[in-house]
Parts: sequence; structure tokens; C-alpha cells
Amino acid sequence: MKHATFGCLIALLACGCYDQASAQSFASSYTSTAPKDCRVRSAGNGVDDSTIRVCPGKAGLVVLISEDDLREVVSVGKNRATAAKEPAAEDWFGPFNSSEHTVEWRAANGKPFAIIQRWHIADGNDLDKQGRPKTKAMLVVTRLPPGAVCHVAYVDVKANANANELARQAADDLARSFGCGKDEVKIMGASGRAVELVAR
Repeated sequence: MKHATFGCLIALLACGCYDQASAQSFASSYTSTAPKDCRVRSAGNGVDDSTIRVCPGKAGLVVLISEDDLREVVSVGKNRATAAKEPAAEDWFGPFNSSEHTVEWRAANGKPFAIIQRWHIADGNDLDKQGRPKTKAMLVVTRLPPGAVCHVAYVDVKANANANELARQAADDLARSFGCGKDEVKIMGASGRAVELVAR
């Protein structure tokens, strides 16, 4: 039986059926970017109450969240300085927005290669009874080092019942080979209002 099993494995390798991708083990783990779990400091511009959060991540990485004028940018790096130099630190959205405090780390064989976060995008054309913009939910997939850190894909939560699965698919299939500054951010699944707001 052992000889037969070994023979089958050799046959699979010979025909290319058993490739590196099929051997990978994908998994998710989670960290928090809630202020209580991070180092919080003023952005130091002396104008408003803008803040910077540096939050512990996975594999020696930190998550940097900069908030200014009711808008956030999120980046990742070995420390605050390196995260601030990544393209993701310039990936900002025009409408008011915020990211949720849970970060999903997507990893292959235990090594993280992307994060997934839920964002809330303010819709100025859809106001509540107090006249404040309602928000639309969107998942953002961001690639991690080695290489640059930047947005890879967006998933409109309301337009896709399987939004989480689509975001993980984008992370697994696209993030590691994505060229920051070269490739366009991919819209996964059906488009919706959240994606329309950030794509303007």
C-alpha cells in the first residue's frame, strides 16, 4: 500500500496535478485596532483632533491608522515609520469614512500576506432623520510585505451576500502577485453604492 501511494504521488507530480498552490494551507487570524489595544497619539498638526494609532499585528508587523478630517488611511509595516512610507498610507477615500476595529490576517502556511477590513463610507446623498450621511459597508483587501503595501480589491457588502468569501478569494488569488502602482484595484463580485462612492 505504501508503494502504491508513493507511486500515485510521483504520478501526480509528473503530470503537474500536484502544484504548490494545492499544497498551501490558507487560514485567517484576527487582531484589534481599537484605541484601547493600540498606541494612540496626536497627529501633531495643531489644527484639529487628528490621531494616529499604532496597533500590534501578526508576524512582527504593526497596523498604522491615521485619522484626519473624519477620514482614515490604514497601512502596515515593521514599524510606524515604514508603514507610513507604504502606498497604502496614501490610499484614501474622498467621502468621510472609518474602518472597523477587527483586522483579518490572511496567511498561507502560517505566513500572512494580506489583511481584510470592513470600512464604512459616508453617502452624502442618503441622509438620516438628523441630516447625517448614512454609511455603506465595504471590505478592503490590502497586500502585505514582501513588496509594497497597497489596496488590492474592494467588495461591496450589501451587494454581495458572500462578501467575506469574495474578499478572502481576492486575498488568496491576487494579493501576492499584485503590482502596487501598476495593477488596478479589482472590484470583486457585484458593484454597489459603497464601491461607487470610492470609485469616483
